[in-house]
Order: sequence, then structure tokens, then C-alpha cells
Amino acid sequence: MIQSPDGDLSPFDFDEVIRQVPEIKQMDCEIDTIQAWNPLDSSDINHNHWIKLANILNDNRSSYNSFVILHGTDTMAYTASALSFILMNFSKPIILTGSQLPIGVLRSDGRENLITSIELAMTKRGDNTPAIQEICVYFEYKLFRGNRVFKRSSQAFEAFSSPNYPILADVGVHIDVHEEYTLSPEKNYFFEPEMDSHIAVLKFFPGIDEAFLRNTILNSGRNAIILQTYGSGNVPKLDFLSDILDEARDKGVLIINTSQCPGGGVSQPAYAASRMLRHSGVLSAGDMTLEATITKTMWLLGRRKQGKVFEQLFLENLVGERTI
Repeated sequence: MIQSPDGDLSPFDFDEVIRQVPEIKQMDCEIDTIQAWNPLDSSDINHNHWIKLANILNDNRSSYNSFVILHGTDTMAYTASALSFILMNFSKPIILTGSQLPIGVLRSDGRENLITSIELAMTKRGDNTPAIQEICVYFEYKLFRGNRVFKRSSQAFEAFSSPNYPILADVGVHIDVHEEYTLSPEKNYFFEPEMDSHIAVLKFFPGIDEAFLRNTILNSGRNAIILQTYGSGNVPKLDFLSDILDEARDKGVLIINTSQCPGGGVSQPAYAASRMLRHSGVLSAGDMTLEATITKTMWLLGRRKQGKVFEQLFLENLVGERTI
């Protein structure tokens, strides 16, 4: 974003970035730029943008050593998660970054975020291979796995957090890459740019009623429903809930359980309040972020995965998105 004289925030193109961050020209690398689409507020991003962006990255994979994506913060974690599935085992650095303050503002965090993202994308291991070989988010001196991060603050420069997976790199006077936590893809690159957005996210709250649950789960025409439940995957004791979930299963609607808590995850057998979900065929998102849960579901549905095949792939750790 850049701030206009009247105080409004609006997207901008890369020429404006170069003007605001001239240090980029001094870096020891060749940089080409591609504008994926006309300047866009990240709140307008959808699955079609992810597919277009993935196609650009795929088409240019053999031509460049690494990639840095400038992206608005509101949906950055969604885009990073989606790309991690679509571009599975890409094996080159793809680092998303942005800023909390517009890049033209004196105290903008965008300059450091961009410059360091480029430096991280250039960083090598001892064997001269890229230190980073996965999709990441860099923000405020920390590099995160892209499908493990979520936006935690709309105000703080430390806007992102990864409570369920360690930081991939800390940046200070030196860049300290924690190689033991980074991916080193051993499987072949797999490009599958398909996404099905016919899903819904249903957040449980005290007082939730049968009509709301029934309409959302059974009558919304969604292929999958992601339940945001309490704690480690618990739901209230509602006599009608198991019947609704059983009916959804019989209709082929996939039901997924994710926690409202950013840290920890779902452990369905742990409490009686969650065992009913498991018995009704509800899939556990484990310790995945909501962003990763949504994008993985959309990606698997886009690939026409259903039933047991969907279940197997969803519960599998495909690209470092889950540990439980």
C-alpha cells in the first residue's frame, strides 16, 4: 500500500517500490519483476488469484533461482498456504512479504521486510543449495513456514505468528537460518493448480441453535464444512448435532474440525465432547492453521478428491503443514 496526500491507502506497482526503496538496485543480484495483476487490495484476493500466481511461478521456475512476492498482509497467510499445496516440492525459495505501514511512510516496515526477503532468497547452504526451499512468509526479522503462519495483529509490526512450528530464520546483525526446521524436498515437483471454493467455515459459539447448524451444514450447497470448535476440538452437547453430522456424511459433505485456538490443535479422542465428532466421521485438522485447513481443503476438492482418498490426503502431512 501507499498513502495518498489525503490519507487514503491504495495499492501500487513495483516502479513505486523502486522509488521508495532505491537500495534494491545496490543488491548483488539480478532482479526481474512481474506484475501478476493490476494493483489489488489483498482483501480482494480469491482462489483464482492463487491459481494465476501459481501459474506464473510454475512458468518461471526454471528461469530464476528464487522468488519474492509483495503481498498485502490481510490474506498473505492464505496465499502462502495455497501456494504450498499447488506448488508442492517447488524446491526453490518463494518468500512473501509486505508491510503494516505504507511503504511511502517514513517509519514503514516495508523497506526492511523487502530487502531482507531478497537476501533470504539469495542465502545458500554450505553445499551451495538454497537455504530456503519452500514457501515462506518474512515479517519483522522472522521467517515463517508459509502454511504455519497466521496474521495475529492489525497494528503491531510483529504482525504474524507461528505458534505450532518453529521460526525458520531469525534476522539481526546476521541471518540465522535454522536448517533443522526447513524443508528439503526429496519428492518430485508436483504442480496441480486446481481449487474448489465451495466450502464454508462455521464457528461455534455459546447458544448456537439447530436451525443455524442445519442450514449451514446441510442446506448451503457446500462440498465441505470446516467447524471451528472450542479448545482441543470440543463442541457443546447438543442432541441434534450428531444427527446433522450423520446426514451430512450420507450426503457426501465433508466435515472438518479445527480449533478456535491459534496454538495447540484438535485432539478428538481427548474429551467426550469431541468423541462424537470422530464417531460421525468428522476429520481432525490437527494443529493446522485455519488458513492451511481452508486452502488444503479447497485444493483437494479441486483435484476431485472425495471420501477415503480425501481423508487419507487431508490427514497426511504433505508439505509441512501439520504435525498431529
